Amino acid sequence: MTAKLVVLDYGSGNLRSAQRALERVGAQVEVTADPDAAAHADGLVVPGVGAFQACMAGLTGIGGEKIIADRVAAGRPVLGVCVGMQILFARGVEFGVESAGCGQWPGSVIRLDAPVIPHMGWNLVDAPTDSVLFKGMDADTRFYFVHSYAAQQWEGADTARLTWATHHVPFLAAVEDGPLSATQFHPEKSGDAGAELLSNWVGALS
Repeated sequence: MTAKLVVLDYGSGNLRSAQRALERVGAQVEVTADPDAAAHADGLVVPGVGAFQACMAGLTGIGGEKIIADRVAAGRPVLGVCVGMQILFARGVEFGVESAGCGQWPGSVIRLDAPVIPHMGWNLVDAPTDSVLFKGMDADTRFYFVHSYAAQQWEGADTARLTWATHHVPFLAAVEDGPLSATQFHPEKSGDAGAELLSNWVGALS
């Protein structure tokens, strides 16, 4: 059966490129802000680019934080991408200003302490052996990142599968925590590697 997905349209993210990338791996994809469609899709993708605070404003403007919370509580899969990953944490700190996130995971998203910002380009990741997202991938597989901020500590459940990357300092490149998964990099910009990751996620939907 073809997976039916919703890419959540809250005014942020590369919506059409995310849609095309998911369609490439065989999913049926709708880009919408409709809460009913988002609630009942087999999988919900939450993209995001730009500032944490602006993304949260757009998300709350359509009730997106409740859509995410309700899906996670019901065990229904959600995938956050880039800032769509960051806003799943409790807080984001940009330019000294702290903003509230969705609070699905404790902790803060802060600026990378690196001499070159943003972190832009292809990077390796260190995924756990039992990862669903990175199943079947070689250790030298690279993914495309564009960001200046990231979660650099994990304060959530011990059962979560954590994937790390390094840009001068270690940061979380991906999290798999029950129905809630997220990547700091852009699968839709990561070529065949990104397609394989999305295929793994879509294939695991239930």
